[in-house]
Amino acid sequence: MRNAIYRLWMTALIIMLIAPCLYAQKATNPIIYADVPDISIERVGNSYYMSSTTMHMSPGVPIMKSNDLVTWKTVGYAYDTLGNVDALNLTNGKNAYGQGSWASSIRFHNGTYYVSTFSANTNKTHIYSTKNIEKGPWKARSFAPDLGDHSLFFDDDGKAYMISGSGDLRLVELKNDLSGIKLGGTDKIIIKKAGEPSGGTGLGPEDSQLFKINGKYYLFNITWPKGSMRTVIIHRADKITGPYEGRIGLQDLGVAQGGLVEAPNGAWYAYLFRDYGSVGRIPYLVPVKWVDGWPVLGINGKVPETLDLPAGKGLIPGIAASDEFARKKGERALPLIWQWNHNPDNSLWSVTARKGYLRLTTGRIDADFLTARNSLTQRTIGPVCSGTVSLDVSNMKDGDFAGLGLLQKNYGLVGVKITGDSKAVVMINASTGKPLEAQKIPLNQKVVYFKAECNFTNRKDVANFFYSLDGKTWIPLGTQLKMAYTFPHFMGYRFALFNYATKNIGGAADFDFFHITDSISPEK
Repeated sequence: MRNAIYRLWMTALIIMLIAPCLYAQKATNPIIYADVPDISIERVGNSYYMSSTTMHMSPGVPIMKSNDLVTWKTVGYAYDTLGNVDALNLTNGKNAYGQGSWASSIRFHNGTYYVSTFSANTNKTHIYSTKNIEKGPWKARSFAPDLGDHSLFFDDDGKAYMISGSGDLRLVELKNDLSGIKLGGTDKIIIKKAGEPSGGTGLGPEDSQLFKINGKYYLFNITWPKGSMRTVIIHRADKITGPYEGRIGLQDLGVAQGGLVEAPNGAWYAYLFRDYGSVGRIPYLVPVKWVDGWPVLGINGKVPETLDLPAGKGLIPGIAASDEFARKKGERALPLIWQWNHNPDNSLWSVTARKGYLRLTTGRIDADFLTARNSLTQRTIGPVCSGTVSLDVSNMKDGDFAGLGLLQKNYGLVGVKITGDSKAVVMINASTGKPLEAQKIPLNQKVVYFKAECNFTNRKDVANFFYSLDGKTWIPLGTQLKMAYTFPHFMGYRFALFNYATKNIGGAADFDFFHITDSISPEK
């Protein structure tokens, strides 16, 4: 008896000791703690490919790859520039903040990858295709009108369709070459008042994603019923034209908008996202079981914290990455992790003008950070992160302002302002929606270091800024930025390297490096 009790005690002790290890080896939600919204996923063989929204950024519609649905790496973009219009170019007083290209749809059909999106700036629907999704090249097609929040779908009979709209959902048949809507083809409302399964009032339904599984059509949409939360609704039908029957697919934590993907082992998952404050809209995975021909999402209707998948390897360098700006022969001028705030003027930036540096040269007069062209950005990541730059101001001119910013409507930044022959380190805080100079300190050297630290833990949503004269000793600068996810920008905060002129053009700021980490300074 004593031996049996001892064995039970030892077994319990072993379980207690190894349980945390087993828990740590599992993937956790969110699978990407960064702004990767409106995701669409397609599995080809053992590889998963995901497209997402980056709106006014250039290049746009990022393509990411994963072998396990958990750890993702950016492998390309569907386009370099969406269109040559003032709003996308950030010219003539116009901008595309919160616009650009929205929710995309990724598909693999007859050996070709397709990514489609739409834009109110071009008033068109855009379809990009390639045989090699990781290397390109991409073929571009576009046509009017802009079919909002659509799902591109290839049926078994070879016909191509799009489902789009909000509230009443419209099915249109496309031409064989995907160059437009087919004249005389299917064009009808297939579901009226599609939000009724979740109450029928409030936002949506939006962002259609259509799938054909075991002969049935399944349509995913997001709604936001009044007094409730963002909700997944699912409709199914035996024919693509309907009739459709609908139900709530998931209503938990506001995790919604996405679709279905099957793993090679036959397991099913729903890929969705969650609005999570100033870091942006962050992706989740939810296990799916099939019951009576319906996909049942979650564990007892809830989004699980852990998944029966391998633990992720982190977001650096797949989603965010450091850059020394040193290029070897044959390497890209800018790694894929970078995107410009709006279409860049490619004559005004270089990684070769000064070896080992990113040079941003001014070519026009700008009023502020948000109107400045050629700001180079990448995502912030959660739950915490830190971005650091080294800046050489030797070639800046009177009136120039360059440094490191956190880009959103309520932005914050640290940099160097040149006034006549004098230089000053400055912190600007726009927490209130209006930029205020929080601190200004004279600078008597040519190289200075800046750091921005973001804390998104439990939607704390604050950032602190620092400067250093030697890259080792960091001095707090200015006031704490209270970050906010604003709808004019509709995007999570991004690190931004910037240089703009307020008096004279032709000045240059040289950035020696950008470093990102998933840690911040201990709170005092």
